[in-house]
Amino acid sequence: MKNSQRILSLCTLVIATALLTNAISTQNSTDPKNTSDTYKIKALKLPPDLNLAGERVPLEKADIKERMDRELLVNTYWQSNGLLLIKRANKYFPVLEPLLKKYGLPDDFKYLCVAESALIDETSSAGAAGFWHFMKGTGKEFGLEINKNVDERYDIEKSTKVAADYLKKSYARFGSWSLAAAAYNAGNARIARSLKAQGVTSYYDALLPDETERYVLRIIALKEVLSNPKKYGFIFDKNDLYTLPKTRTVKVDTIITNIALFAKKFDTNYKELKLHNPWLRQNKLNNKSRKAYEIKIPVK
Repeated sequence: MKNSQRILSLCTLVIATALLTNAISTQNSTDPKNTSDTYKIKALKLPPDLNLAGERVPLEKADIKERMDRELLVNTYWQSNGLLLIKRANKYFPVLEPLLKKYGLPDDFKYLCVAESALIDETSSAGAAGFWHFMKGTGKEFGLEINKNVDERYDIEKSTKVAADYLKKSYARFGSWSLAAAAYNAGNARIARSLKAQGVTSYYDALLPDETERYVLRIIALKEVLSNPKKYGFIFDKNDLYTLPKTRTVKVDTIITNIALFAKKFDTNYKELKLHNPWLRQNKLNNKSRKAYEIKIPVK
């Protein structure tokens, strides 16, 4: 009898142990994997042919290599921002590219526009506005109308022409697109003083303010990522990208007392009209000079 009890107890213990082992095994198999098993943060290999408008980045210089690596890493692994830039680029590059060609500026400068504003029509904390982020003084100097009623810094066609004029003027002065881009950030006078004081003629040989030292390389990093998104892990379908709605142009050389009512005449509304014409800053167009304005009307 005692032997039978011992055998029964032993069998019970073996079964209980097996069940416990199986439960532990089952629990472990459903445990979430470590982040390292599913997500890889990889060091990036710098392409040897990185350039801005054909001007090669001298990656053989140790500090340039580190700075370039920094910008490429930041603009690759800030994934949400990168994907938004890819989406917006699909919307606005078809507008920017022919304008840059028309005004004689290298196509690479569309990435300067991305670096400036992320292709968003907002005003910076310093007061720079529009895709090209012009300050009021610079915009007026180059012929843009800027007041409470109209601000042509928000007109993509007119502001792109001004950006091209400014950059070509800088290129004529420095003989380098890299320096022209740096001057867009820091100003022509400041770049000229730095080059003269340091006795150098290249952007890559000059010691400049940290923002300007990052600025040009950031433009190049954006060019690399936006030109090769899938290479850097950005996966999307064509219909995930943003597109610009179709519009037609109406020329106006008179006063508009109420833009909301004006919009209704064209089977649209105030919001839609302002989205396509952000340079209209109020619910009216004063136009005392009877200037001819081109207003974009959304096509249904």
